[in-house]
Amino acid sequence: MSSALEKINSPADLAGLSKDELTQLAGEIRSLIIGTVSRTGGHLAANLGAVELTIALLRVFAPPRDKILWDVSHQTYAYKILTGRRDRFATLRQYGGISGFLRRDESEYDVFGAGHSGTALSAALGMAVARDRAGGDEHIVAVVGDGSAGNGIVYEALNNVAASTGRVVVVLNDNEMSIAANVGSMSAYLGKLLANPRYNRWKKSVESVATTWLRMGWLRAAYYRVEEAIKGLFLRSVMFEEFGLRYIGPVDGHNLDALIDSLRVARDYGRPILVHVTTRKGRGYLPAEEHPEKWHGTSAFDVATGEAAGKAARPSYSEVFGAVMQRLAAADRRVVLLTAAMRAGTGLAGYAKAFPDRFFDVGISEEHAVVFAAGLAAGGYRPVFAVYSTFAQRAVDCVIHDVCLQNLPVVFCLDRAGVVGDDGPTHHGVFDIALFRAVPNLTIMQPADEVELARMLRTALRMQTPAVIRYPRGAGPGLSVPETPEEIEIGKAEVRLAPRTDGGAADVWIWALGGMLPVAEDAAARLAGQGPDSDDARERPRAGRLKAGVVNARFVKPLDEELLARQCRGARVIATIEDGVADGGFGSAVAEALTRLGYAGRMLRFGWPDRFVPHGPAEVLREEAGLTGAAVARAIAGVCGEPR
Repeated sequence: MSSALEKINSPADLAGLSKDELTQLAGEIRSLIIGTVSRTGGHLAANLGAVELTIALLRVFAPPRDKILWDVSHQTYAYKILTGRRDRFATLRQYGGISGFLRRDESEYDVFGAGHSGTALSAALGMAVARDRAGGDEHIVAVVGDGSAGNGIVYEALNNVAASTGRVVVVLNDNEMSIAANVGSMSAYLGKLLANPRYNRWKKSVESVATTWLRMGWLRAAYYRVEEAIKGLFLRSVMFEEFGLRYIGPVDGHNLDALIDSLRVARDYGRPILVHVTTRKGRGYLPAEEHPEKWHGTSAFDVATGEAAGKAARPSYSEVFGAVMQRLAAADRRVVLLTAAMRAGTGLAGYAKAFPDRFFDVGISEEHAVVFAAGLAAGGYRPVFAVYSTFAQRAVDCVIHDVCLQNLPVVFCLDRAGVVGDDGPTHHGVFDIALFRAVPNLTIMQPADEVELARMLRTALRMQTPAVIRYPRGAGPGLSVPETPEEIEIGKAEVRLAPRTDGGAADVWIWALGGMLPVAEDAAARLAGQGPDSDDARERPRAGRLKAGVVNARFVKPLDEELLARQCRGARVIATIEDGVADGGFGSAVAEALTRLGYAGRMLRFGWPDRFVPHGPAEVLREEAGLTGAAVARAIAGVCGEPR
């Protein structure tokens, strides 16, 4: 049998495929996605569930003239394959390869980039208004799904559909999941639409006849109008109708005939319309079907067994966080944990099982989570909000207005702080320090290892003011966490490496945050002439010429200015290293303090530059940005007049 996929070089080629070839194509796309993600890692379950939907969209609409916008866009692997990137699909999420998300600079078919939830409908309305004003006739399609229908931005957009445009198509990809299972009233409402037994009995009997009739175009439109009227009798009201959207569905998202028919009706309708599509996350790969949350995002794995390749021997910071929080919650009934559709991702599956009455997954609603936590704190509880750093960006105003302005003791645990690797610029957690450092009443800290994470958690829960604890993706050094961690003195740094100075001052002090300590220690060793040998003289300064010490900063705010004041007396260079943006970040805080202290030496800041960091392995990205021990040592030696 010849390959159906090899016949597709652009979406226009789909028109020439038969029904059987389209079904074959779906299977081939799934095989390509599974095989590729098993090598590169990536988002698997959501992509496997959206294959037929993607084929139907590209069969009915004509991109790039017609604009198809995907919410989140982590479910667009089939879209990439069918829009001219099949030959590059093996480079998925690899450095220099194609992104795991949509990017406007990657393809003309990627009309709107994404990576966070809830944006597609608002952007689609903007494009529809632009089209209307320009007198265009192209179709604008927003694919909303993976839990984003419960996101506040979507409700704001729904409220403006009727006032914005007379023609837009919304596809609700309802797979009952975001990353974890959907929660809240919106999910229950969609379940009600799907589960009404009288409606489904009627729909099944009518569809057996309609399958034949719908081959006649005028009857197809009539059928959907009749279906809509009868649906209203069974379901009393359809929420989307109240927002000015006609509703079609539910449509089986794995039935290509039904999908193509319903999308054609939506295309030709001429008014705002929503097509409710039901899909199954992980379809076509049994492990992902059975455990879609586990297979939402995966590292490389063995296709036959489903086992991860090279599984980490040490627990991740997320897992350590979850375990420590269970112990702290057992000792204090005021402790309440919140997350935003990230129960497993933030390490809280065990906590949720142990303390179900003190765990709240609010869905993809970070702003609500922050204000909810503020209310809990005002009511005498000790809320901890576990959220990826990149998603905390969505709730900055709520942190300022609802927590810090009222000085409420909410703890923000920012997982995946710093560069996260292959997910790229939409997910790198490099902005949180710069975003939060200027906010009054907020303590910001970062642990260097698992023990410090436990100590900071205990300390934050004893504070009467808000706090941020940021920690990176992946595992720490592997230290064993004590059952009862000690508190840590707020605002006090730790000298990790004190150079021998024969009573004099150190030449260089390097202040490092968290996971950047090994980089600082490597740089200090090279400056002292104790680094790795190299044939390249640039790799290390002259042996023994510079005496460098290393500080584990621990706190961004408040900064240990007392220690800094002692060290800057006589030091030729004060340097900082952080896994965050350099502008406005931790290094900027140190530079401001040195100015207040009247420091006359040189100050160097090492962090991520003022541009979005691409996707790729973290070690490659750090090498490119000069965040390695060798690069830091060369830069410091250069300003000290040492050989480079």
